[in-house]
Amino acid sequence: MQMGFYFDQSRCTGCYACAVACRDKHDIQDTHVSWRSISETETGSYPGVLLSYVSVSCCHCAEPACADACPVSAIAKRPEDGIMTVDREACLGGDSCGACKEACPYHVPQFFTPGDDKMQMCTFCLDRLAKGKNPACVDACPLYALDAGPLDMLKKKYGGMKEIKGFTCSATTKPSIIFKSRY
Repeated sequence: MQMGFYFDQSRCTGCYACAVACRDKHDIQDTHVSWRSISETETGSYPGVLLSYVSVSCCHCAEPACADACPVSAIAKRPEDGIMTVDREACLGGDSCGACKEACPYHVPQFFTPGDDKMQMCTFCLDRLAKGKNPACVDACPLYALDAGPLDMLKKKYGGMKEIKGFTCSATTKPSIIFKSRY
């Protein structure tokens, strides 16, 4: 089984509730670190300008380039659910290495916390998952633009769109995320 995320671009208003919930849940104090990022894309021209958002965290890829690039195997994929984990003790840190961030097509690995340059990223809220709950970002979205669960189940429920404006899927890494486009 592979766990993954679903994102409905037609529902997202860019409110950042998902990113704030993630930051709060994991007590991320450094404002340079974002385990879930929101990007915006503007298309069209006046008067037909359209603004859309994309909310993405670690994509818990089927073939994670970050794990392959790590020289000390600090990044691993859990065999039971495909969720990516980081052994921060084993990580060499961004100042010494950073190979995972360079390898990730989505630039997800984070190293910015002052005094602690060990890699950090979305953990799929493993503690909440163990209690049968959704990741904090999913439950925080007021417009239900996010969902999480077994990727096969999400595909049956929502379809299998892998790319939207603002996100290009890497065929090499095979991200565990599906989308509904605004357009």
